[in-house]
Amino acid sequence: MFELFENELNSLDDILDQVKNDSLGFLEKIHEKPTSIADQSVALPGLNAVGIGALASLDYFKQHYEKLMVASGGPRYWGFVTGGATPAAIAGDWLTAVYDQNTQSVQGEGDVSAILEQQTIRLLCELLHLPEDFQGGFVTGATMSNFTGLAVARQWAGEQSGRDISREGVGGQMVVMAATPHSSVVKSLSMLGIGSSNVIRIAALEGREAMDLADFERQLKACAGRPVIVNCSAGTVNTVDFDDIKAIVALKKRYNFWLHIDAAFGGFAACSPSYRHLLEGWEQADSITIDCHKWMNVPYDSAVSLVRKSHSRLQISTFQNSNAPYLGDPLDNFSYLNFLPENSRRFRALPAWFSLTAYGRNGFEWIVQNGIERAQEFGDYIETSEHFELLAPVRLNVVCFRLKSGVERMPEFLKKMNRRGKIFMTPTLLSGHSAMRAAFVNYRTGNQDILVAIREMEEALQGL
Repeated sequence: MFELFENELNSLDDILDQVKNDSLGFLEKIHEKPTSIADQSVALPGLNAVGIGALASLDYFKQHYEKLMVASGGPRYWGFVTGGATPAAIAGDWLTAVYDQNTQSVQGEGDVSAILEQQTIRLLCELLHLPEDFQGGFVTGATMSNFTGLAVARQWAGEQSGRDISREGVGGQMVVMAATPHSSVVKSLSMLGIGSSNVIRIAALEGREAMDLADFERQLKACAGRPVIVNCSAGTVNTVDFDDIKAIVALKKRYNFWLHIDAAFGGFAACSPSYRHLLEGWEQADSITIDCHKWMNVPYDSAVSLVRKSHSRLQISTFQNSNAPYLGDPLDNFSYLNFLPENSRRFRALPAWFSLTAYGRNGFEWIVQNGIERAQEFGDYIETSEHFELLAPVRLNVVCFRLKSGVERMPEFLKKMNRRGKIFMTPTLLSGHSAMRAAFVNYRTGNQDILVAIREMEEALQGL
């Protein structure tokens, strides 16, 4: 064996101990870590012929790079819908690398990882009050989850016209409708060959991001005879607005369309008895996107694509490795290789399994309720502030707002505030107007962090 490998295997306990200690040092001070670092200047040396080993590499990393890491998993990183990582999720993610399974089949030779992934999907559906009508698997994020659901929808749409899209390619017959689709949905349509600009936009309700059902039905009638794919929002990124899923499901009984629900983070509203009604009817969807590295607070690279089991044949025809006989018959041997886009896939279900097992229904209900309460506290400040104004009601866990006067100064204000490194938010557009948004999903975020944010915002206003 190469001498360095042999030496490191013999001292693996020392290496992992040091990684553990450094990890604890970072996490214990994450409240103090900056949320933004403007100067990312760093030396990038070339490859050495002789390696320096794991511990020396760790020291080098700490000396040069760790100081430039921002607290994206911390309590005041509100620019994206980014959860932190709970202790159980960290344990699962660490073990994912240790076990290094290529999660594939639930039958025949192999490991238990695919079976555990299916169990994780079942537990997640239980948490979200979804029936066992769905088959699911883990993908990298909401983009790939939307891509997966819409890819099966594309295959369904082709079949309605007597075509096998996976073999024949995309034609121009199918229709995609949405009111306020997330950018990842539009990106997925581009990757699927449908075209990012070929979305029939449904009008939104006045002052809302939710679908106008009257306009939606008009568009359905206008597209009679053509296969229709409908993207439904269960939590828009700006105002966490929900399309009326129950009413859309009722229309589904009269019109033939594929219903895809993008519930990347809004799906976790099902954990709260007070907000579960927002998702009423979603169990009738054909496909659903859930993003675990948002409100579920597991590390990045964790989302779920749920597709109704009755569409299994369509899903296999979309993703099967038909020219790889060594993978077995996809109809006889369930394998994620034939149900999802990736062939090589890590055991990314494990952090979610640890989290679901460790914290149960009550734990996730608390996480969701905590995010909602923090958003309401922040929204109350905005509503009573002489400097800011709300642009939409605080419906769930995102606050969308702007400066009351001098809207043109918002980019400067946001840049100044973020560069102070105590809090991080992002700009957005709402109904074509400039705005700012703060998203609350991290389980660490407490009332004291709202107070820090208020202080930082008011100090950033000085001198503008």
